[in-house]
Amino acid sequence: MLRALGPYLGWISCTIGVLLCGLGWYGVSGERYAVRQIPYLASATAPGVALIVGGLVLLAARACAVEVTPEQEQLRLQVAALYGLLTEPMPDDDTTAPDTTTPDTTTLEPGALLAVPGGGTYHRSGCSLMDGRQDAERITPATAADRGLRPCPLCDPPEA
Repeated sequence: MLRALGPYLGWISCTIGVLLCGLGWYGVSGERYAVRQIPYLASATAPGVALIVGGLVLLAARACAVEVTPEQEQLRLQVAALYGLLTEPMPDDDTTAPDTTTPDTTTLEPGALLAVPGGGTYHRSGCSLMDGRQDAERITPATAADRGLRPCPLCDPPEA
């Protein structure tokens, strides 16, 4: 109901504010001394300005109100669903079988070198950057040199 009355209340508030400012100005103009003008400023002009500002806020709120289209609402719901998928915790499921096609970086010998296809660096087998990587492949120093790979700055493998 307040939304429907917002524009009317805004116009009424602005009108009363202008009347109070006019009344305050009239009272101030009739007084010669500044000390006698203060009551008019405090009782009429200041509340008048406050009513004008409040009325303008009510009018601006109505003018800035945006109607949401069904397409925008559908997009908002899709973004919310995507956000929910991206932020939901990983399931704690231990029933999955380990992948035997890729090397397990924790069981490789300490001198083994690993690289990710398309990557620019090679790593030691215990490097924390390789933990959990399913696409890591075991390489030789000669392969690293042929592919132009740089040593990882974290695990500092031997130069190829």
